[in-house]
Amino acid sequence: MATASDTSVSFTETDTRQNEMNRTIKAWIDELVERVDNAQTSAEFQEWLDVQSRFHDYSYRNTLLIKQQCPEATRVAGYRAWQEDFNRHVKEGEQAIWIWAPIITKQCPECENSPSYHEDSDCEYDETSPEEWSEGVVGFKPAPVFDVSQTDGEPLPELDRAATGEAGDLVSQLMEAADQVGVTVRIVPESEWSHGTAKGVCEKRSLYDGHPLVEILDRSNQADLARTLVHEYAHALLHFTVDDNSKRSKREVEAEAVAYIVGRYYGLDTSG
Repeated sequence: MATASDTSVSFTETDTRQNEMNRTIKAWIDELVERVDNAQTSAEFQEWLDVQSRFHDYSYRNTLLIKQQCPEATRVAGYRAWQEDFNRHVKEGEQAIWIWAPIITKQCPECENSPSYHEDSDCEYDETSPEEWSEGVVGFKPAPVFDVSQTDGEPLPELDRAATGEAGDLVSQLMEAADQVGVTVRIVPESEWSHGTAKGVCEKRSLYDGHPLVEILDRSNQADLARTLVHEYAHALLHFTVDDNSKRSKREVEAEAVAYIVGRYYGLDTSG
């Protein structure tokens, strides 16, 4: 079985694939926890954050699986998706990267099982027929995907993102998103800043709407201002109701991880 220290793994055996995928994820997390005081952890955690920033819409289980099997992967898709959506073809002899794909089917409103499992369960729901049930995720199955480096064909369209170190209009986008994420933002001039060396804080609620109030020190470095905004948004969403001071260092790591991932995704240099 593979561990976090392996450079890559594969899941070629069909009969044992699901168990191996689950065990690999657990082994990676267990090893990371055991080495929390080791300098190698910081590098490994940052490596995983790099993977997460490239696959921001994937679950952590799938980003771990991608990292273990193909650490240099940047963009992945299924065999047919490469052909039909991007006019690219998987090169002969390439080995699949296995991830978890949702099983979506009709789902019982009561027990949330598929029709076949519902029939064998103790659930007595019969208000509507299975044909009228809405669809939902009833489980997950191994699914093969391939990285763009394993394909040939038309170039992929490039996303319009800021150059390294240049925030572009990211600050204004983050300000506009404040209502959507349920925070109130105030950019404070340096002459009015009362929070010492902090670049941003989220310590109280806004008297205007009751949302967590994010206050950011105004500065000319828009890339750093954007990173601080994301950091404080993370605090507002994850930690605003948490008052356990013993977990403060953990909260800072979580907020910085979010800022790192989002910053990397938008092309900012967040290596610091």
